[in-house]
Amino acid sequence: MNTVTTDVLIVGAGPSGLAMAALLAREGIDAITVTKYGGTAHSPRAHITNQRTMEVFRDLGMAADITRVATPNDLMGNNVWATSFAGPEIARLLTWGSGPERRTDYDLASPCAMVNIPQHVMEPVQLRRALDLGADIRFGMEVVAISQDGEGVTAQVRARETGQEYPIHAKYVVGADGGRSLVADQLGFEMDGQMGLGAAVNVWLEADLTKYTAHRPGTLYWMSQPGNDFWVGSGTWICVKPWTEWVLLFMYNPEDGEPDLSEAALIHRAQTTIGDPAVDIRIKAVSQWSINHVVATRFGQGRAFLVGDAAHRHPPANGLGTNTSIQDSFNLAWKLAYVLRGQAGPALLESYHDERQPVGRQVVDRAMRSVQDMLPISQALGFTHGQSAEDGWASLDELFGTTELGEQRRQRLHAAVQLQNYQFNCHGVELDQRYASTAVIDDGTAWPAPTRDPELYHHPTTHPGARLPHAQLELDRQPVSTLDLVGKGRFTLLAGLRGQDWVEAARKVAADLGIPLDARIVGPQAEAADVLGRWAQLREITDAGALLVRPDHHIAWRSTGSSDAPGADLDTALRRVLARADIPAARAGHDPRSAA
Repeated sequence: MNTVTTDVLIVGAGPSGLAMAALLAREGIDAITVTKYGGTAHSPRAHITNQRTMEVFRDLGMAADITRVATPNDLMGNNVWATSFAGPEIARLLTWGSGPERRTDYDLASPCAMVNIPQHVMEPVQLRRALDLGADIRFGMEVVAISQDGEGVTAQVRARETGQEYPIHAKYVVGADGGRSLVADQLGFEMDGQMGLGAAVNVWLEADLTKYTAHRPGTLYWMSQPGNDFWVGSGTWICVKPWTEWVLLFMYNPEDGEPDLSEAALIHRAQTTIGDPAVDIRIKAVSQWSINHVVATRFGQGRAFLVGDAAHRHPPANGLGTNTSIQDSFNLAWKLAYVLRGQAGPALLESYHDERQPVGRQVVDRAMRSVQDMLPISQALGFTHGQSAEDGWASLDELFGTTELGEQRRQRLHAAVQLQNYQFNCHGVELDQRYASTAVIDDGTAWPAPTRDPELYHHPTTHPGARLPHAQLELDRQPVSTLDLVGKGRFTLLAGLRGQDWVEAARKVAADLGIPLDARIVGPQAEAADVLGRWAQLREITDAGALLVRPDHHIAWRSTGSSDAPGADLDTALRRVLARADIPAARAGHDPRSAA
């Protein structure tokens, strides 16, 4: 068969691959997405979708569709520890910004709320949006071999239903093919870390637990029963659909043999952790997985790039896996589009590794620490390896007894539960990804010192490399976010009330460079009106200054005040960010979306 040619080959159609497909399709880039699977995810898998990912979906025009089928944030908050659903509650923590002491932090940080949406519900929404944007997505097509040279990438693809094979030649390939990535393996990407650090089972089931959960709605319910050797508990219940559909997760030690996964055994385990044998249980699916702590040493090599689980693999703690994966694609997609359109030099693509590999390392390490931080809860409960159920129950009786020792142990339990904020209210890790690369022009100022714990709390700043802070504005008498003014594949210049020179310079530079570049005045009584004064508090520039914001909402460059040569300053900044120094002006193609 003749070779199929395209600009970008995306291998894998999970959350990161579908995000990449949609983003490139929106930019008019010729891309083909292939996946060996016959359709989207068939089981819940990942579920927590944080504010930053919802901002990406908002940029793609699909946040409302996600929200419509997701469990809303107000039903996510209660993280409960108990011996069973019907048994006494041991502890509770308000999570995902739902507690009164954190709710304002989350509301001020983003126009989007976190949601709980299982992967098999989210991916169809992603697919529909990608197809609506014109993406070419081919299911049941397996890459069996792949290689690259200085000119591009060649993949041999096989149709799983017919066995027919054909080659695809692309200028670039994006490996979004998960934790067993063929792209990473065959193109020589090195991995740092350890695989197989623990073994777990997911049991997807139906069980109506409304009477045990509706009064304490949440995403996670941790059952810790005496006599269980695993300090993570006897089973973690993950809400798939309130309050009738769940994933029951439990750990096991392979050295002790494989667990009994018969329907009878799984129903017994579920009934035991529910504590109510009258609840009907229907098993839908069972899967096994292992805990990994791995990150690629390089996220890009030659004409190949890794996104998602192909690049970073870690436990589900913190809910960072799918979120980081989609955000990888958001970073890379616009860079590929600009290079392929001749609007940026190929060196721009090197910034993907420089910006996202440190993020991958951070979330992998954070997730592992969060898993380890669960141990103090078991210790506070007095559960030990090899302990009899009788001794475990006696320890719980002492814990909640009226003695001085009981009071002391409850204090230790409270401290252990509060430690879980680093897993379930880790706002800084979720939002404060700071980039340093050639696609960011540092202005020589220090990053603002954090006023609170930088992992737990978001610290908005306009320092180059930061995500643009959210502030509510008013545009055409409608509330909008600063984030609504930027993105959608375009650069944006945001200036203050005395920044008209910057706006005029942006129009000329956009035409000269042939790039999509919007320019807006933001301030009191401006078109984008800072009616609440929130933007004035966050912007860190004067009314005469300007911010240059990249298509992925990150700040590329800023001028805190006016300039004697705004056009030259902005032109230089954009050429540096886009690696344009060696591109003759004649090669830079004019984009029809460019400001005139």
